[in-house]
Amino acid sequence: MTEGHGPFRDRPVRIARVIARLNIGGPAQHTILLTAGLDRARFTTTLVTGVVGPAEGDFMEAARARGVNPIVIPELGRSIRPARDLTALVTLIRLFRRLRPDIVHTHTAKAGALGRLAARIAGVPVTVHTFHGHVLDGYFPPAVTRLFLGMERALARRTDRLVTVSPRLRAELLAMGIGRPEQVTVIPLGLDLERFRRARPEQPALRVSLGLRAEVPLLGIVGRLVPIKDHATLFRALALLDAHGPPAHLVVVGDGEERRRLEALANRLDLGARIHFLGWRTDLETILKELDVVVCASRNEGTPVALIEAMAAGVPVLSTDVGGVADLVAHGETGWLVRPGDPPSLAEAIRHLLDDEALRARLAAAGRTAALDRHGVDTLIRRVETLYTELLHGAHNQ
Repeated sequence: MTEGHGPFRDRPVRIARVIARLNIGGPAQHTILLTAGLDRARFTTTLVTGVVGPAEGDFMEAARARGVNPIVIPELGRSIRPARDLTALVTLIRLFRRLRPDIVHTHTAKAGALGRLAARIAGVPVTVHTFHGHVLDGYFPPAVTRLFLGMERALARRTDRLVTVSPRLRAELLAMGIGRPEQVTVIPLGLDLERFRRARPEQPALRVSLGLRAEVPLLGIVGRLVPIKDHATLFRALALLDAHGPPAHLVVVGDGEERRRLEALANRLDLGARIHFLGWRTDLETILKELDVVVCASRNEGTPVALIEAMAAGVPVLSTDVGGVADLVAHGETGWLVRPGDPPSLAEAIRHLLDDEALRARLAAAGRTAALDRHGVDTLIRRVETLYTELLHGAHNQ
């Protein structure tokens, strides 16, 4: 251990990191990068995960490519199933007693609940939980939301540090009575953005594959096809656009439970020929380079990875003003913001951006700088290493 690291001079600090599943998205990328990137002379990390659901993309191979081989607990998935959840809890308790971690750091709601409870029962010295967003608005019926809110408040009282990915998300959690101000720390999402920064497509392969001419406006939305992402509002906005030139087309990158319903909606709106469902793609950096605008229509978000990646690629972004988006996108400076669930407002914003090439170029340049400066993986790792060191010194001195 390096000198000056308190009680851990003779061995690395042991971290157990728990996430419900490694589905394609920000939390999974974040946990993989942290597991792979922490200074291995100072920290050893075990990543624990469940399994992805049907139609979800899987980041397991991406983890292994970075030298991360997670421990898989099949019962630790997203769905709430009491019998399986109890099995997952018992498995976590046994695992923590065997690994004897100095810190348990949980990510996502269900893993946060089971992981923190297991850590307390197993006598783990320090617990940390990261809110990448939250499920306390827009996900469940009011009665279920109240139940989850009560659980999060109780869990927060037994957690050493709560981490959020944006200042606005921190303010929302505190307003809900989750955590104390001195307990909640902001550490922005960190990603490996190099492939988006450097991508230079040699030819417009996407437009060619879709049979589109260079002058046809091309929008994109990237993410899971689930209700909270509200693709339907974007589809309805596209139907409202008045085309002064070639009608705009939309590529939908991602998959999920809503795909059939969304394909049916596109056909009902007479947009079947203009909305292109691409599924999950591994060449996102080259796809982004061909888009005129990347859109996020979500009803709730933490910090959307799709927007960070689009900004890093130099593509202007348009988003609903929800969750932590405004901490990433400054309206009129690094992107454009509109009200959620409002097709006419979204259509007007799309029209405004498509009609103003200079505005798009200005937003893209500023957004690129902001994304690369704030959301690089090196910055994330440095901040988390500092947090762990501070928490362990505090626990040792108590």
